Amino acid sequence: MSTIKIILKKEKVNIKGEAPLYIRIIKNRKTKFISLGTKIKLKDWDEKQFRVKKSHPNSQRLNNFIAHKIAEAQSIALEIETNSKYVSPKSIKENIMGMQTQSFLSYFQKYINSLEKTGKFGNYKRIKTVYNKLCGFLEGKDLIFDELTVTFLKQYEKYLSDEFGNSINTIHANMKVIRKLINDAVNEDIFPFEKNPFLKHKLRLEKTTKEFLTEEEIERMENLNIDGKSMRNHHRNIYIFATYAGGLRISDILQLKWSDYNGEKILKSTQKTKDIVSIKLPKKAKEIIEQYKTKGINIKDYIFPFLNNHTDYSDNKVLHRAISSHTAYTNKDLKVIAKLAKIDKHIHFHTSRHTFATRALRKGMRIEYVSKILGHSSIKTTQVYAKIVNQDLDDAMDKFFE
Repeated sequence: MSTIKIILKKEKVNIKGEAPLYIRIIKNRKTKFISLGTKIKLKDWDEKQFRVKKSHPNSQRLNNFIAHKIAEAQSIALEIETNSKYVSPKSIKENIMGMQTQSFLSYFQKYINSLEKTGKFGNYKRIKTVYNKLCGFLEGKDLIFDELTVTFLKQYEKYLSDEFGNSINTIHANMKVIRKLINDAVNEDIFPFEKNPFLKHKLRLEKTTKEFLTEEEIERMENLNIDGKSMRNHHRNIYIFATYAGGLRISDILQLKWSDYNGEKILKSTQKTKDIVSIKLPKKAKEIIEQYKTKGINIKDYIFPFLNNHTDYSDNKVLHRAISSHTAYTNKDLKVIAKLAKIDKHIHFHTSRHTFATRALRKGMRIEYVSKILGHSSIKTTQVYAKIVNQDLDDAMDKFFE
């Protein structure tokens, strides 16, 4: 709880021997002062009772005024402490003076609503999870921008670690969302630049190993004896296809139609970036596609047997649910396939993208071409794979000197 009292600031006494009266707010050992706009002589102030002595000609009126201001301040402080878990003396002062800052949670919710309205359901689901975690930490209370301090961020990071067992990188992903929203608020002049806690608080990130398959592991996966009519076989096929077809994301492969393929190339707008990609397919990728070609195919039909040709996916929610469901099913099968192929790696569909990148660089493809095919906005993203390939070469040379 905060402590609110009236004090006489003796250090500000004027030539008439008068000093100003202030409301003093103490919260978490931090102090703020609010001027009452009134001055009295030092001899007329009762230090023990925090009131004006009877020696002052207007003592009763002043004491009534002081009592009213104290009661008002305590009421406001109690209300915001009830509604907000993290309260600073500054926020109490601003509430008392009618200068309350905007609710960060409300700002957060508006951002989530905008993602839903624009059909960005992948981001919507991810950001909503971050929001729900934050609300759980606040225990139903509000959070205003001024309460976003370095101390708050550290306490929230500890909560994510202790309560959810989140790794450093998962915590980093959660905090990045909060940082993005604060930066947006700064750009919109809702929150002052100098108050941004991320100017002082740096997020931690651990380096992770990108899993990818070697040529020999791809071959073992290709040679597995799997029932050709099973979903597991289809899942194996699209994974292998991606390792040859420019590391296409599963969301794009699921939506590939015969109209996107001319017998040599794939030409398609990607689900994530909306960029048009043109990928000339190598022999293996074309062979996989040919397995699905039947007589009388409709060019509007999907190439791979996952999405329903008769379902209307114009509703982004319907499409997102279908892609999410098939992605989860594919990743589940890929774990089984990796085990059957004796591949001791954590394989999920996105590793096909890593596999394509490392293979392409090993085969001598220029890094800027690999970056373009993968749809990276910056070549710095692609350089991660170049480091992997270089490390492989170093390891190979180490064996040479053994």
